[in-house]
Order: sequence, then structure tokens, then C-alpha cells
Amino acid sequence: MTNVGHKNRIAPLCRTRHPHPMTRPTPLQNRVTPTGEICAHTARGTLMGNRGILHDERQQLGTARWKHQAWVTCTLAFKARRRELMAPGWYTELFFTDEAVALAAGHRPCAECRREDFNRFRKAFAKAHPDLPEPVRAPDMDRVLHKARVMSRSRKQVTFEAKLLELPEGVFFRAEPDGAPLVCWQGRVWAWAFECYAAGPDALPDRVEVLTPEPTVKTIVAGYMPVCITQ
Repeated sequence: MTNVGHKNRIAPLCRTRHPHPMTRPTPLQNRVTPTGEICAHTARGTLMGNRGILHDERQQLGTARWKHQAWVTCTLAFKARRRELMAPGWYTELFFTDEAVALAAGHRPCAECRREDFNRFRKAFAKAHPDLPEPVRAPDMDRVLHKARVMSRSRKQVTFEAKLLELPEGVFFRAEPDGAPLVCWQGRVWAWAFECYAAGPDALPDRVEVLTPEPTVKTIVAGYMPVCITQ
């Protein structure tokens, strides 16, 4: 077992998220978990994502969970653009607690509204994948990521096993099958939930199931630091 100490253990503190563009009595199915599931929940996110048009005219999701390989994460506000969520003919807006969750779900920074983050991600991605032709383009990264994040037929998340102590901070993992998504951040282990993070367990197995796609883990090791909002 790997012992992870919690100095000055604190109670979970839920941050106030950026306001959702609209207040609805019934939440839309557009909140994404670290396991890549798209759920209906009242929790608000700090980043928005895009996988294409997944909803119908009733704002209901079908069976598809992506329509293209460019899974990006965007800022909630950009150039004063505003529109109704899940509008007909427009992509389905997805929302994430923070960037660590978005990366675990298989997304990368948007090249338009998050250009600086995109450039940092691309630079680290190229360093972590020297076999890719230079300069590394967004479609190159998307092809590599898509193979490592989801099984095409079952739509299940692709995971892999690794030693816990070899994982960088900001990478999501599970300590047991179907267990809570966990992440190491600032020397502590945190358990993710829609509402907020809570302090994770002290004792963990030496090897864990990693949720963040392996190419993204390598990119973080190569220098890209995601944002994780634990308190």
C-alpha cells in the first residue's frame, strides 16, 4: 500500500463556479465526469467543451458521444459571444469542473479561445511524442488522443494501469474498480464529485487504474500543468 499523508486535513470546500449561461428547473445532460460520462447535474463548470452536435431538437442526447475527434475545452466567455444552450444545429456545450477533469475525459485546450494554453499543450505534447512530424498540428494530437481515450464501438473510456508514485499531479485515477475518481494535487489526494472535491483516502494501492489518457499523462510529465480546483 502507498501511504499518502494529509497534513492539516481540511473539510471539502466548494468553490463558487462561473455562472451557467441560463438557469433551468431541470438540468441539461451536459456535465462531464473524469470517466468521460455525460450526465445531467446542477453543478456548474469552469470550462466548456465541444465534441460536435450530440443533442436533438428537444435538447436530449442520443447514443452518440462525439461527432468529430477535435475534443476541445473552451473558456466560458469569449468575445462576448452568447447563445442558447443546445440550440438547434449548433454543437452541444459540455461543462467540466476544471481542466484536470476535462483532460481526464479526453479533451485538450481550444486553439482559438485558449491559444496560450493550446500552445503550451502542443509544445509539451510534441516533446512527449517525438515520433510525430514537426510542427505538431491539432489534428495530429486529436488522432493520438482519440485512440487512447475511448473505445469506438462500446464508447467506454480507455484506461491503463500505472504505479501511483510515478503519476504527475493533475492526473485522475481509481484505486479500485468503479471507485471514485481520485487526483493528486498539491501533495494531497482528492476525491472528485460534481459539487466539489473532498479529501481522498490516506492509504492507496501501489498500482492504480489511470483515467487520464496516456498521451495526456505524458504531456503533463513533459511540462504542461493543468488547473485543478480542489478548494
